[in-house]
Amino acid sequence: MPEARPGPWLRLVALGAAAATALAVVSGALSLHTAHRALAALALPPLAALVAAAWVAHRRLLGPAVAALGLFVVAALVTGRALHIAFAAFALAASLVATAATLRGEPVPRASWRDYVTLTKPRIMTLLLLTGACGMIVGARGFPAVWLFVVTMVGLALACGGASALNHVIDRDIDRHMRRTDRRPVAAARVLPTRALEFGLALSALSFVLLASLVNVLTAVLALVGNLFYVFVYTRWLKRSTPQNIVIGGAAGAIPPLVGWAAATGDLTVPALLLFAIVFLWTPPHFWALALLIRRDYEAAGVPMLPVVRGERETTKQIMLYSLVLVAVTASPFLWGTLGVPYLVAALVLGAVFLGLALGLRREPTPRRAALLFHYSLLYLALLFAAMAVDAAL
Repeated sequence: MPEARPGPWLRLVALGAAAATALAVVSGALSLHTAHRALAALALPPLAALVAAAWVAHRRLLGPAVAALGLFVVAALVTGRALHIAFAAFALAASLVATAATLRGEPVPRASWRDYVTLTKPRIMTLLLLTGACGMIVGARGFPAVWLFVVTMVGLALACGGASALNHVIDRDIDRHMRRTDRRPVAAARVLPTRALEFGLALSALSFVLLASLVNVLTAVLALVGNLFYVFVYTRWLKRSTPQNIVIGGAAGAIPPLVGWAAATGDLTVPALLLFAIVFLWTPPHFWALALLIRRDYEAAGVPMLPVVRGERETTKQIMLYSLVLVAVTASPFLWGTLGVPYLVAALVLGAVFLGLALGLRREPTPRRAALLFHYSLLYLALLFAAMAVDAAL
């Protein structure tokens, strides 16, 4: 049976890898040392994405893709100038062969653009971008340069969208067993897993290239770390193996404030880690409230969420404990001197409502109370970070 032709996203990745490799070869031959090192670094993400897609979905691309990446790495390691350029040229040749190979194969039906938008989980991304944007404003102690803000948000959106698309691919077996997710594009077979994989890898690689080239390397690395942690540590491992999945996996959702801070300042300091801690501690009570609502879905899908493994009583107890710690930690930016009294007042008022809803759920674990806490938790985090941004801008 003929192999399916790679989709436009993978062809774009292959073309980008070949173009970046070509620019690296030319800049090396012209002895443009700083530009050469920068261009060489930007070639690695699309080359790695091409190898990943070839390994999982398009084995006939694997040979030239691995050769291109391997030769490129060897070129970076050799010291002699002639050998360095020669290996880089061979890497370029291999990347061109891989690019040409993406044009062969049987075409497959195209999916709707709406399904590709759905793959990025735009509702979740909105909150992630908000925390990233507010983290950037707090780090800059005011609104940063417009171009820097826009580029950072686009890069962060690409990283979040790429991770979400890869999550759709990995979780498609689980999604089919849950009413909340069984109509997702991959689970419902409206988008082929290979296409979603290519889309996710393309967005992830583009995010790194954009942030590393126009913002700074630390910002790009943080966005990539959040992406990989969500895909491999949470989705692939923790979600299917332990009821503490969302506790540890919540670190992925706490990365955006660090991305924003690093984009504004070029470094990470204690105040940035405090923002990370707030989102990290917010995630379990937020998600466990949802898990209480759809416990039977998780049970049917075999996902060991806390309500499935430990029951409602233990889950509401853990929600209450995490909520108490969360509200206490929200005062830390004020105590550290990063933010002022307006933020502290907002944090305490918002936190008092959060604790009241968590206590109500603890006393009476009904679907109505779980839904109320879940929906308020979304508003809570948005308003809390908005208060940070307003305070920092005053």
